[in-house]
Amino acid sequence: MIVREHENAFIMTTQDDHAHVSGKLIANWRDALFKKPELRKSVEYAIFQHDLGWKPIDEQPFWNDKKQEPYTFIDFPTPPKAVFYKHGIDEVVQFDAYAGLLCSTHYMNFLLEETSKEAYAFVEQERERQQQIMDSFSDLNKDAFDFHYALLQLCDSLSLFMSINEPGVAMEDGHPFFRKGIPVPSVLDNFSKSKIDLNWKDNHTIAMHEFPFENPVNITLKQKTVTKEAIKTMGLVQSYQEATLQKIGLLLVEG
Repeated sequence: MIVREHENAFIMTTQDDHAHVSGKLIANWRDALFKKPELRKSVEYAIFQHDLGWKPIDEQPFWNDKKQEPYTFIDFPTPPKAVFYKHGIDEVVQFDAYAGLLCSTHYMNFLLEETSKEAYAFVEQERERQQQIMDSFSDLNKDAFDFHYALLQLCDSLSLFMSINEPGVAMEDGHPFFRKGIPVPSVLDNFSKSKIDLNWKDNHTIAMHEFPFENPVNITLKQKTVTKEAIKTMGLVQSYQEATLQKIGLLLVEG
């Protein structure tokens, strides 16, 4: 779950909904900037579904009793997280092996630096899975794969920026993840800088200077406002499930 705290409420966006925004972005990526276009459908599927493992967790969000707030994707405990990571990858692999390889690499990199036995087991398991998938391809192009994985990383970051920040906030005043800009993986060599600055023109329009998309991208951001009073009265799960789903229209433009 992606969570923004207000004085009297939590603004909550599911990881799966955030991933769908990532998918909308990659679907609009310029054809001329896409390597190995024959793999585009697989790459789009991977990016669209890359947070599928979070879907069952976010349907009934968990309460962090130590912090007295909902657990987020940042502080969710590793042992159950690794289980859901695996579930998400399993689902994607069944539909598209190349997409599954991208998602496996993405999730594995999140846990590489963790020292728990669950993280270690997950990393080893995914390394084995990745080798099996790579062996199943007779002509896997590593440079193209690295490019496609970089697209997943960038679209993930762009979507997360939209979900985790208050509309209209200046970049330097927003979430610590992105105060210095959106990181650009080095293999995306059509960008001139290692960071992208995004600027809110108003509460619904975001300008991006180096624009890799065919056209302005219309985005629907889904979220729920869950009041702290409701949580106190009914608990987090019921409060979240009864909260109204809000759909916020955003427009990503060149500028």
